[in-house]
Amino acid sequence: MIKKAVIPAAGLGTRFLPATKAQPKEMLPIIDMPTIQYVVQEAVDSGIEDILIISGKGKRAIEDHFDRNHELEARLVEKEDRSLYDEMRRLSDLANIHFVRQKELNGLGDAISYARHHVGNEPFAVLLGDTIMDSVIPVTQQLIDTYEQYGGSVIAVEEVPADKVNRYGIIGGKSLSDRILELDTLVEKPAISEAPSNLAIAGRYVLSPEIFSAIEQTGMGKNNEIQLTDALRLLLKRECIYAHHIEGKRHDIGNKLDFLKTTVEFALKRPEFAEPFRKFLKEILQDKS
Repeated sequence: MIKKAVIPAAGLGTRFLPATKAQPKEMLPIIDMPTIQYVVQEAVDSGIEDILIISGKGKRAIEDHFDRNHELEARLVEKEDRSLYDEMRRLSDLANIHFVRQKELNGLGDAISYARHHVGNEPFAVLLGDTIMDSVIPVTQQLIDTYEQYGGSVIAVEEVPADKVNRYGIIGGKSLSDRILELDTLVEKPAISEAPSNLAIAGRYVLSPEIFSAIEQTGMGKNNEIQLTDALRLLLKRECIYAHHIEGKRHDIGNKLDFLKTTVEFALKRPEFAEPFRKFLKEILQDKS
């Protein structure tokens, strides 16, 4: 059973400045919940008990968010707000959450390497801290099921428009079922003419511990960073890697427009907001037409 997960969350979030000057981008809320809490909840819902968050300078707010706040809890008790009190206690008890800082921002592959001693010789899940998955079965659980069936590292993938493949890591391989492929290649941000498919890596992985030696042997790649995709290409020479075409929708919170879209979609799913918010949107659209 896979019980450990790694969440890289060390990026500077420059695309959200000035909002991220003094707070992590992973703490930007979708309505009333920070992005990274959705990610942690997905891991927990997938049976993960132990989570290592790879953070960086200026990310202390993430640690505080998952820690207990006794003063706040006492105030909620005084106000007899039991539901919020229970929610705060549940938040601090979600999982065994640990933190380590990435000393230099040398890419996703480098960030994952910081988990080597924590993970040991176990397979583990990786969930990018700025990507939310909306699915009936947690996407991480989907990958774990595939790992247990096939016995090799698994990468979440989704279809993207052909003219956007140069923005993603792209995989190629042979189909084993409707949603599972056995990989034969991975390319980081290929030119459109060189892309092996339009299946893009979607921010979730289940990896064998052999990935650490592959990262160690991986040089600087795109953007002068150690790319996880490059390390996976090395790992592919040693063992089988599979891709799982996810059931669900990926929300990339790394840019402002997608952040806005995600907020609207999630608001429309909330019972207390859905009808008045939908009415508000219709009124705005009518005013602009």
